[in-house]
Amino acid sequence: MPASLRILTVTFVLCAFAAPVAAAKPYPETIPLPNGWQPEGIATGFGNDFFAGSRSPTGGIFKGNLKTGQGSVLVQGGGAATGMKVDNRNRLFVSGAATGQARVYRAGNGKLVRQYTLTSDPPFINDVTLTRRAAYFTDSVNQRLYVLKLKRHGGLPAHARTLPLTGDLQYDTDPGTFELNGIAAAGHDRLITVQSRTGKLFLVNARNGRTHEIDLGGGSVPNGDGILLKGRTLYVVQNQDNKIAVVHLKRGLRRGEIKRYLTDSDFDVPTTIASKGGFLWAVNARFTTPPTPTTTYDVVRVTR
Repeated sequence: MPASLRILTVTFVLCAFAAPVAAAKPYPETIPLPNGWQPEGIATGFGNDFFAGSRSPTGGIFKGNLKTGQGSVLVQGGGAATGMKVDNRNRLFVSGAATGQARVYRAGNGKLVRQYTLTSDPPFINDVTLTRRAAYFTDSVNQRLYVLKLKRHGGLPAHARTLPLTGDLQYDTDPGTFELNGIAAAGHDRLITVQSRTGKLFLVNARNGRTHEIDLGGGSVPNGDGILLKGRTLYVVQNQDNKIAVVHLKRGLRRGEIKRYLTDSDFDVPTTIASKGGFLWAVNARFTTPPTPTTTYDVVRVTR
């Protein structure tokens, strides 16, 4: 083959590979939510789907696309929606805040699959995490978790059960305090959760509720809110501080070290995070801004 023809062939091949890369649309830096939405929870689902719940009394769930930034209201009303997670059956598990409820929807069309009343005590059902065996919900004012133990093939139970928390974790006796918040599964039988009031992290035995404080070597994560576990790296949103702590956990998960913090000029009291496309996605709750029907809210792309 003549040298000139070889050069043309190589050039054509390189252009063929370069064209799709150049045409790939990047993720937007921010994604707007409906005005007045009052978001707090975020979850990612199949493909580029994401979900953002509303903490307003009427609540609701917004479904959008992380690539296009477009979306619409998936669930209109239904009660306040804070923490949420999508399972591998494309079901959306939702924490119901002061309603005391947990709800399960079909993530594709927003159809309500089942609703649970978790407690008759004044609650704040804050966040949820999933394992292959169960869904676990935190309560920020009562020292307990609520468990939906899944049946064979992921079937939903008829009722939730209560899991009292013992050990190192202690709630304040003042009913106005805000205690456990975000929660993440660390295997089938262990959970990690953050106590907003103290900035402490806890390892929880999912079978008996025994808690063990994770030693951060004198560090803490005050205003800890949503958390996300990737391997032994734990991301902790510190809402009022407008930052995300990056914690490296040691083997056994009983000790850890805060390695660094992630910040972004677009943060405005972020509360929870999800992961997709190599990025973290944080939702701005804007707690310091009085909510009105025209108040703007958004989701922020965060580089890890």
